[in-house]
Amino acid sequence: MANTAAELARRKAREEDGAGSTANAIPFNQQDFEQLRCESLQSGSLYCDPTFPADWDSLGYNQLGRYSSKTIGVEWKRPTELCSDPQFIIDGAKRTDICQGVLGDCWLLAAIASLTLDPQILNRVVPPGQSFSSQYAGIFHFQLWQYGEWVDVVVDDRLPTKDGKLLFVHSAEGGEFWSALLEKAYAKVNSSYEALTGGSSIEGFEDFTGGIAESYDLKEAPPFLFNIIRKALKLGSLIGCSINITSSYDTEAITGQKLVKGHAYSITAAQQVQHRGSPVDLLRIRNPWGQVEWTGAWSDDSKEWDGVQSEERRKLDHSADDGEFWMSYTDFLRQFSRLDICNLTPDTLSSDEVGHWNHGEFEGVWRVGSTAGGCRNYPATFCSNPQFFIRLEDVDDDPHDGEDGCTALIGLMQKDARRERRFGRDLNTIGFAIYEVQYKGRSNVHLGPDVLLRRTAVARSQNFINLREVCDRFKLPPGEYTIVPSTFEPHRKGSFILRVFTENPMEEDVNVDIQEVCDRQRDRQADRQTGRQTDRQTDRERGTDRQRDRQADRQRERDRQTDSVVFNQTQMDGSSKLGLQEFHRLWMKIQKYLEIFKSHDSDGSGTMSSHEMRAVLAEAGFQVNSAVIREIVGRYADTSYAIDFDCFVGCLIRLEMLFKMFRTLDKKNQGKIQLDLQQVEPSPVLV
Repeated sequence: MANTAAELARRKAREEDGAGSTANAIPFNQQDFEQLRCESLQSGSLYCDPTFPADWDSLGYNQLGRYSSKTIGVEWKRPTELCSDPQFIIDGAKRTDICQGVLGDCWLLAAIASLTLDPQILNRVVPPGQSFSSQYAGIFHFQLWQYGEWVDVVVDDRLPTKDGKLLFVHSAEGGEFWSALLEKAYAKVNSSYEALTGGSSIEGFEDFTGGIAESYDLKEAPPFLFNIIRKALKLGSLIGCSINITSSYDTEAITGQKLVKGHAYSITAAQQVQHRGSPVDLLRIRNPWGQVEWTGAWSDDSKEWDGVQSEERRKLDHSADDGEFWMSYTDFLRQFSRLDICNLTPDTLSSDEVGHWNHGEFEGVWRVGSTAGGCRNYPATFCSNPQFFIRLEDVDDDPHDGEDGCTALIGLMQKDARRERRFGRDLNTIGFAIYEVQYKGRSNVHLGPDVLLRRTAVARSQNFINLREVCDRFKLPPGEYTIVPSTFEPHRKGSFILRVFTENPMEEDVNVDIQEVCDRQRDRQADRQTGRQTDRQTDRERGTDRQRDRQADRQRERDRQTDSVVFNQTQMDGSSKLGLQEFHRLWMKIQKYLEIFKSHDSDGSGTMSSHEMRAVLAEAGFQVNSAVIREIVGRYADTSYAIDFDCFVGCLIRLEMLFKMFRTLDKKNQGKIQLDLQQVEPSPVLV
């Protein structure tokens, strides 16, 4: 309890000083860039990063592992060893600064290339003022968004090379190193270079902006996509588009109308014009090359502009050889294959010329035996999944489809998937469902089978899929909603972040699982302290898990003995401590608990499933949140997540005593209590 109070105090302090925000990134692995650079300058030695060393483990674990043929002959060298005059950035970041090496991370390189299109975001990810001359100490830093918070990642400048050339990302000129060092920082937060193999550019987009991304297959474009694009631009969103390729030979192949296949374009404007009295929807598209423009309808100086009034033509600035061109929305759907929209958080945008999304974030855990309930196909466990509450009150000011409602972008992202690849762990198949409810001012309400199994979800993710993130756009009427994120199958552990973006302010229940927040922060703190040691201790972890299981078994046995002592003392001293009436009341409760247990012991094995614990406790008169459920399961369930009768009764005796203590301390009947340090000292009976 004292630890919980301390964690809450730390959480409040972090909220007050903005730790993890765009203005106050958290030092990754607790490495402070300025301090480390100062120490290196004072010592006169170039910095060497102990948490991401220049060895095989930082390269990878399989294809780039210690015994792989691909890593034979690899040497780690600093840029000062590769060329006579290394530069961090030359004349600003450009597309040509990013050339792929032998690593299959083209998705990341496309995202890095997108940074060159927006100087504001580039300076956020690549802090300016870094060089190989002024205050050079072999150390650089970058800022990345990682699951709800910005982190400042320190790297030394030792880079993997082979035959004197960079093995991975490099610049076309060979003397510029910002992109190679950024790739190294991204590899560091994901545990190795090999962990970056394969992915979607959207993942990098989000980690460089903190935004939430939508993707559209333009062959199946929704009917109001043009209005969605126009509104996204007004909200400062980054929008990219591309043309699919059928083979590697098509990469950057130029079509007859001067469009480049497999190339990342950006959309910079959406406008409707009057052409000879009829409205035409136009998009302004930018080729980052700064040249090679579309030559079809509505291109620079095409005949279509003759039908537009001169004043409107001047306003659209339609003719310039700068890589930017206009195209009709109809041609856009015909020529391009894919559209990506990255919607940014308010703190990412400094301009007042654009509107801002409102957004909320929740963190959660799927824990086997308590909150890993699977999808609705598994009714016995579905209701045990985490639940998150939002209230939508105001409809959109300018609905893209002309219908009143509240636009909500909901993204469910599972955490640390790349870091866990080295342990053979795959991505979970994930999705979510949305239920409309009426809480009537109550908080911490957990929906049960009467709602989740008897009512139809008002909306759900389009698919359950094994991607890092599942994101969908919804139009919901004003009201109160519970979002239930889950894996497809039950008993799949993992942690996640759930994000909700809305056009107008919403209310979110940030108190859904305060203990869970504390647990995550404590785990995150431990991760930062141990750094990469965790990744290198797989065998030791397995042994620790077995030891932990044995300790848990011993703890359960001690709990049974303690509960027996407590109950026997109650029997012997009933007349003096509780009185006969109080003892009789407790005995009747135990009989009631016995009947409840029997009703849930469906197979007559003398045990019940831990997934039923919430419903069972509710029948017994105890309303508790997910954090308490997980603690109960962790203490009383066995390795197969079953709870026997002895543990069940022991648990309820303790809950009965704790609830009574709480009611005694809650003198004003407010549903909350304040404790001083003496009061939170653990009781030998209750711990």
